[in-house]
Amino acid sequence: MAGMPLPPIPPDALARIDALLAPGRRVLLGLTGPPGAGKSTLAEALAAQYGTRAQIVPMDGFHLANAELRRLGRGGRKGAPDTFDAAGYVALLARVRAQRPGDAPVYAPAFDRDIEEAVAGSIPIRAEATLLIAEGNYLLFDDGDWAGVRPLLDTCWYVGGDDDVRLQRLVARHEAFGRSPADARAWVAGTDEPNARRIAATRARADHVFCWPG
Repeated sequence: MAGMPLPPIPPDALARIDALLAPGRRVLLGLTGPPGAGKSTLAEALAAQYGTRAQIVPMDGFHLANAELRRLGRGGRKGAPDTFDAAGYVALLARVRAQRPGDAPVYAPAFDRDIEEAVAGSIPIRAEATLLIAEGNYLLFDDGDWAGVRPLLDTCWYVGGDDDVRLQRLVARHEAFGRSPADARAWVAGTDEPNARRIAATRARADHVFCWPG
């Protein structure tokens, strides 16, 4: 939905966050769900809603480099759980959890879709931000290094919705970044959807299920 107006966030969702922020403490909110569900859109909408109080801490910056994926023989499965530095993401979340007002920024990597690589030191996480939005596919996984994510979150929402709409979004996203329609559909069927099924199995662990209205 890049370049499009951000959709309004339902009042009940904002009320949940406001209740967490009310004691005046820093809140680490997780947003998870399958590819194409609208996690990034929700994260961006929340960041816009809360302004300088909020920052996004995305999981995508921890994609392994393409050269490393080729070395490991995982280049054709980029986006699967074992194609990320999960331990690195856990370490970042632990660092921002430990930040106190007045501390120096903690720098996080971002994923640049134009070059399909993570770029280190791209996102300065300010100690003064009180709503940190951790966004990514595997926040509720309970195996391997991923199991270290959930204990660092104050709450975690599962972003769901209509699967047909989600699949259409995914194909359009891949086409926008250079794949042919046939290649985009093949990637969704062969890579995104197997991951989506594993992510869907974590839904019961979420504190709240968020679905975009309509």
